[in-house]
Amino acid sequence: MPIVAQSTETTDWVSRFADEVIEESERRAPGKPVVVASGLSPSGPIHLGNLREVMTPHLVADEIRRRGHQVRHLISWDDYDRYRKVPAGVTGVDESWAEHIGKPLTSVPAPKGSAYPNWAEHFKAAMVESLAEMGVEFDGISQTEQYTSGVYREQILHAMKHRADIDAILAQYRTKPKPADQKKQQAKQKPVDEAELEAAEGSGAAGEDDGSSGSAGYFPYKPYCGNCEKDLTTVTAYDDDTTELSYTCTACGFGETVRLSEFNRGKLVWKVDWPMRWAYEGVVFEPSGVDHSSPGSSFQVGGQIVGIFGGKQPIGPMYAFVGISGMAKMSSSRGGVPTPGDALKIMEPQLLRWLYARRKPNQSFKIAFDQEIQRLYDEWDKLDAKVTEGTALPADVAAHARAVRTAAGELPRTPRPLPYRTLASVADITAGHEDQALRILSELDPANPLGSLDEARPRYDKAEAWINTHVPADQRTIVRDEPDAELLKSLDEQARGSLRLLLDGLDEHWSLDGLTHLVYGVPKVQAGFSADATPKELPPEIKGDQRKFFALLYHLLVGRDTGPRLPTLLLAVGQERVRTLLGD
Repeated sequence: MPIVAQSTETTDWVSRFADEVIEESERRAPGKPVVVASGLSPSGPIHLGNLREVMTPHLVADEIRRRGHQVRHLISWDDYDRYRKVPAGVTGVDESWAEHIGKPLTSVPAPKGSAYPNWAEHFKAAMVESLAEMGVEFDGISQTEQYTSGVYREQILHAMKHRADIDAILAQYRTKPKPADQKKQQAKQKPVDEAELEAAEGSGAAGEDDGSSGSAGYFPYKPYCGNCEKDLTTVTAYDDDTTELSYTCTACGFGETVRLSEFNRGKLVWKVDWPMRWAYEGVVFEPSGVDHSSPGSSFQVGGQIVGIFGGKQPIGPMYAFVGISGMAKMSSSRGGVPTPGDALKIMEPQLLRWLYARRKPNQSFKIAFDQEIQRLYDEWDKLDAKVTEGTALPADVAAHARAVRTAAGELPRTPRPLPYRTLASVADITAGHEDQALRILSELDPANPLGSLDEARPRYDKAEAWINTHVPADQRTIVRDEPDAELLKSLDEQARGSLRLLLDGLDEHWSLDGLTHLVYGVPKVQAGFSADATPKELPPEIKGDQRKFFALLYHLLVGRDTGPRLPTLLLAVGQERVRTLLGD
């Protein structure tokens, strides 16, 4: 039996939507579970922009669960969609996969070396694993299974019977020119990658085929060819009474006549398929991206078509795109934008959940894969401390609560959450030597030493993965093997004095806090002030003296102007080696 967590005590965007969804669900289907929905296409790697499609309803569903209501979060896997193109940069895929364009995603072979039976299952599996790590509870629905087992047969026949009504709705939007201001707005809302662009095309926002049309009329149903399996087919005739449907394939020339009441190898076109599912599943809440929400696109058109199936359009916000900080490095190595799995290799699930929870759906934000991740972690740790102290703002408390736990309980967390930037520096300097890493981390706080690296995991592992995969080789830290004799010989008396003050204080200050106090204090003492003097008590030029002193230490230790934070670097190098490199 899952633990029912307390609802958050403040009103944030999640709470407001939960209020609205509960009220609407009671109006539409009193006494039944609340239904929220997401849709994902496993046409390639499912990226962090797609994750917002899941996290928005997940957070709302989770708040509803916290209040003790039954709720279903459906994820429709659009695995019966056509294979549109061969994505760039996917390992184990070459140009030969182009021969499968037009087939259902579940009929396309998985990339070479995959353990999964087809293309859709291969890319779906990675997302399922990531959602499990993030604590996202959902009911998955394979559209391949729904269509090929005949689950939607009545809905398909109903759509064909009412094809003239559907065509009339679609006709309202087919020839309308887009206003200049709408074109400008769409130009600002650039898709983050090719997958987003495909989603836009699939939604009709970029001109999707609304269904077969021609001399035989309009049809909202597209068969997959019985010979080549592709959807390059045209319905040439349909009889409502017998449900006999004839089609021809422009790809291979095959044609046949089938009874649609018995035929399960085809699907409704997207602008009809989506509202059909709203009605069939009784969806009350489903967000949509900007590509689905513009005038004339699938969400707006679906709001009219859903009535043909006896349903109502879900409520739900339009959500903004998610950007990536440091994506250029990622693209060069992977050939595509990062996925949730990529993010979870370098950050804990709580941090990733927080990024989606703290921003309203219509607010865009970036996920960091570059140095910015260290600042994000600092911000998260400060919030964590404020929540513990009871000094955080109500909205921040709510976002934090949604990040660290779900209605089922708290997510696993790092027992000793040491600063991410410190862990990254240690992982950088030790280059995979765990015994050295443990020594350094134990010396951060000698009064409360780390007993095992496991106490710092999984955060340590995430920081190490970030160093190894997202920090360029020329920015990695390599400690000198031998002292820089030439530089040491060239130092003036003041520089030599600063090194002596540092070396004399190492024994007494050998901890993270102690070394921080020492390295910042040396220039103060040299200028005739106390090492404890505050910035207000010091002349402005002291900052310049500190920067000059730090640069000297970096040059003597790692041969560069900059590097990891000096206190961490000193601990990592070790006292004996520090003394050698600084000319003691």
